[in-house]
Amino acid sequence: MQFSYWEQDAMASAHCIVVGAGLVGLQTALSLRTHLPGQRILVLERGMLPAGASTRNAGFACFGSLTEILADIDSIGASAALDLIDQRWRGISLLRKLIGDEAMEYESMGGHELIRAAEQPALERLDEANRLLHPLVGKAVFALNESAFATAGFGPDVLAMVSNPLEGQLHSGKAMQALRRTAVQNDIEIINGAEVVGLEEGASGVDVWLAGGTCMRAQRVAVCTNALIPSLLPSLPVVPGRGQVLVTDPLPGLPFRGCFHIEQGYYYFRNVGERVLLGGGRNLDFTAEATTEMAVSAKVQDALERMLADTILPGRPYRIASRWAGIMGFTANKQPLVERSGQRVVAGFGCNGMGVALSPLIATQTARLLLEG
Repeated sequence: MQFSYWEQDAMASAHCIVVGAGLVGLQTALSLRTHLPGQRILVLERGMLPAGASTRNAGFACFGSLTEILADIDSIGASAALDLIDQRWRGISLLRKLIGDEAMEYESMGGHELIRAAEQPALERLDEANRLLHPLVGKAVFALNESAFATAGFGPDVLAMVSNPLEGQLHSGKAMQALRRTAVQNDIEIINGAEVVGLEEGASGVDVWLAGGTCMRAQRVAVCTNALIPSLLPSLPVVPGRGQVLVTDPLPGLPFRGCFHIEQGYYYFRNVGERVLLGGGRNLDFTAEATTEMAVSAKVQDALERMLADTILPGRPYRIASRWAGIMGFTANKQPLVERSGQRVVAGFGCNGMGVALSPLIATQTARLLLEG
């Protein structure tokens, strides 16, 4: 498709183009706006809605369960683990400040972890985790929660429950709606249905090629598509990971509230009103789930239903209302990465399943590096 004169003159170029209208992309655009008043900032999104995980996640505002944090300490060291937690902790605060709790239905119901036989050794290291986190939050984070556990009605495989009062949950769809409104209010243009298929950097700018053969141009480009970045910048070290989710019909009298983790966070569930939302199972087959295919699989969905029936809602009838999948981006060391791919192109990626918490800091760093080019 060829642009008309009017389109070419007024619409086909921008000072900055951001690829991806998810959590990282829109916040990157907003961060750019603070430094570029009056300049045209354009966000291009390939789908009708953000196509990765921003509107397809579980709505956890969390920074890590006990067993996940201990696993990180063992694999990347205490210092690197604390740095990750610090980024997530600060990011949640920044997101709440930017969007507002009411707009995204943020609720401080706490984070909890179900302890089964395999996780019992983690209880012996509870004090270790609290000592690590104390300089960050100024208090003990994790504690056994015997009273809530006694009334939650979990299955016999659950032996204990560890709670963290500092975590919360939010409505992912309403959070993205509010973020989009904020972007538009700050004169950021968002175009949906604009699939970027190639970038060509030259001496004076970047050609941004769209599906169908259309070319736009920008002085600088931020690529904020997380797991989908390799389609544009294949040299960057991000691996996709599919997250599968299901949600039940309402269950009157649901005896628990809050965000829950099982097995180092590979399984997670929460209440949505009186519904149960349950996701995870990527660890059943890391190879098969390292995909960008936005579809659920029988293997993972069957495992989620078994966990729902045996561990979360034992003996209670339920009906599945909906199932879906989202695509996350992972790095080898679990650290988010903001990297230059040329003088005028920067990518911000590697949320590692913590996009809600990490997106504000990734966005700020992406905008800062882009403007240094």
